[in-house]
Amino acid sequence: MATFGERIANFFGGTDTETQEGLKGLFVNELKDIYYAEKQAVDALGEQADASTTDEVRNAFLHHQEETRNHVARLEQVFSSIGVDAEEGSCDAIDGLVDDAQRVVSNTDSGSLTRDAGLIIAGQKVEHHEIASYGSAVTLAQVLGYQQAARLLEQTLNEEKNADKKLTTLAESFVNSRASSEDSGSSYRNDDDADDFNKWGVVNPDGTRYDDPTRSSNSTGTTYSGNTSTPLAGTSGI
Repeated sequence: MATFGERIANFFGGTDTETQEGLKGLFVNELKDIYYAEKQAVDALGEQADASTTDEVRNAFLHHQEETRNHVARLEQVFSSIGVDAEEGSCDAIDGLVDDAQRVVSNTDSGSLTRDAGLIIAGQKVEHHEIASYGSAVTLAQVLGYQQAARLLEQTLNEEKNADKKLTTLAESFVNSRASSEDSGSSYRNDDDADDFNKWGVVNPDGTRYDDPTRSSNSTGTTYSGNTSTPLAGTSGI
């Protein structure tokens, strides 16, 4: 049996099979927990979209819900690439974060920007958890030599980072500032502040901005300009 010193040398040399088997078990367990978390996130994102006040925040959640469905499928590819059946683990962290988002809805007024601000915070908590989880999984995959798995996981990691940035853009561009005005009794987009709404403009789910006083939405959530039927750049129909 190798001494402790020999095992350390073998580990850094990539030849310690006992340690690698232990790391593989850790890696697989992490994948199972992430798999569970992503499935929970699919449902949670739909609930957050339904509870959102603005089309911009709603569309951001719906867009990421579709991305998250792809993340679930991509994880199944990761499992397959390492010869392991895709199974759900458990994740107390995601369960708690989903509960946090539900409390935001319970504790804020429907139709308020304060609710959108709270939902963005709740959404970013989930994103930060997922960024940490995927970042760790990428590192383990690379150490274990699972290059295909590492590439797939890194693709999802980048999408989680982008989702987090989009939520930050929404919060900083108008949601937080408008939510702060609600404390003084003003409401969101009533007749008195419609002109002001047009001044600060609208933010697309991809973070780009446009100002359009003729903006309207159809029943599908697609955003249109004036009397044309062409979606504005950066928007997507739901």
